[in-house]
Amino acid sequence: MWGVIQELVKGGVTLLLTTQYLEEADQLADEIAVIDHGKVIARGTSDALKKQVGGERLEIVVDNANTAKTMEIVARVSGNAAALDEGMRQISAPVSTGATALIEALRELDAAGIHPLDVALKRPSLDDVFLSLTGHVAEEKKEEVAK
Repeated sequence: MWGVIQELVKGGVTLLLTTQYLEEADQLADEIAVIDHGKVIARGTSDALKKQVGGERLEIVVDNANTAKTMEIVARVSGNAAALDEGMRQISAPVSTGATALIEALRELDAAGIHPLDVALKRPSLDDVFLSLTGHVAEEKKEEVAK
């Protein structure tokens, strides 16, 4: 179905697509309107909506022994306070310099003898946008309707 939609759009056809699947909207739509309780609460391109939520986040998972030092490094590299998800041992912070911050963090971790278990540079998804704008995830709406 996605291929058919993409071909129609390439041919100059304007389509109005309604979907609760935000990944689908991200892949297919030139412009997106976020609707909550029947009202348009945001509108723009996928990238513009994601920028409203914030930029990229540096996420690093380490063993418990290295949490404090890793938080220091992530805060210094990002220029922002680092957050800790203790259950996942994940340290994260927003970054404005993207891959540069990631490389710098890895260099500092290596110099400190810390070997991360996982490292990621993540952009917000449209699910993150929806949650930020509405305070609830899109799937909750489907469950509420089903009840």
